[in-house]
Amino acid sequence: MGIKINNKESKFPIIQGGMGVGVSLHNLAGNVSLEGGIGVLSAASIGYKKELFKTNPKKANLKAIDEEIKKARKICGEDKILAINIMVAMKDYENLVKRSVENKIDLIISGAGLPKNLPELVEGSKTKIAPIVSSLRACQFITKYWITKYNYVPDMIIVEGPKAGGHLGFKKEEIKEKNLEDIIKEVLEYIRIIEKENGKDIPLIAAGGIWSSKDIKKHLDLGCNGVQIGTRFVTTKECDASNEFKMAYINAKAKDIKIISSPVGMPGRALSNKFIKSLEKENKKINKCYSCIKTCDIKTTPYCITKALINAVNGNIDEGLIFCGEVVTKIKEITTVKKLMKELTKEL
Repeated sequence: MGIKINNKESKFPIIQGGMGVGVSLHNLAGNVSLEGGIGVLSAASIGYKKELFKTNPKKANLKAIDEEIKKARKICGEDKILAINIMVAMKDYENLVKRSVENKIDLIISGAGLPKNLPELVEGSKTKIAPIVSSLRACQFITKYWITKYNYVPDMIIVEGPKAGGHLGFKKEEIKEKNLEDIIKEVLEYIRIIEKENGKDIPLIAAGGIWSSKDIKKHLDLGCNGVQIGTRFVTTKECDASNEFKMAYINAKAKDIKIISSPVGMPGRALSNKFIKSLEKENKKINKCYSCIKTCDIKTTPYCITKALINAVNGNIDEGLIFCGEVVTKIKEITTVKKLMKELTKEL
């Protein structure tokens, strides 16, 4: 039933999505792995709590990767699978990957762009790698590229649909048109061919809009090996975000969900607030650059995404960017990782 990575196997086929700046750090990721899932740290400005982050964010982030992986391992143990999400769009992408490998992370999940050179960054290690794709075309491109250039077949593929939280791999006009199940069926057909040609199993993980145990079972019945869930884990006691951040999820209504433009260059799903509304009138002046995103130009970007995400996770909701999945309106209470995992697996 679980997901295998090297000689380890999770109890349940559930991966917790890597979220935002500071939303999924050691406490959430460690406890998800402890309770039988696969916990995922988010590498995005992971060192934001450090004083060093103000003057040398790259160094602060690398130090934080060391600490967060160590702390998560202390919670879940060495025998559990632990992962990290590292966005391709990050300026220090290669160093963040290499540092994670040095810390013997089991799995690197990579989206917000196609991770073309990821195989060479984990060469010689036991760390496995999984690209996030949102279409058959993207899956075909990254799979063929890795096989042709590196003779490397993806260890896992995560298909993220249009109902996911945060950055979306779709054009704005495609978000309502596309359907996760349809994309999965296309990708599965292609993956089966690649598996036969290369003699290697490629687990397929469905992500975006998955809410219940029934949803998980439905995707497993489609042929998926597991699911990735982010939004539901935010309102757990173990989540590393502030209580104000969690309450924004609990109080969210359908009318609050907006598709916004991000400095990353992709649309994103977030909760409307004073910050989002103010952007409709004018851009936010940037006084400090954290060297986070490759595509960001401080002269033209509408706002600093790092500052906005830090504000939100710290509880400054009115001046923060609150990414969320479409299922956020169904959340009514704070729970625990243990209770949530039990609920999500009751029909498996």
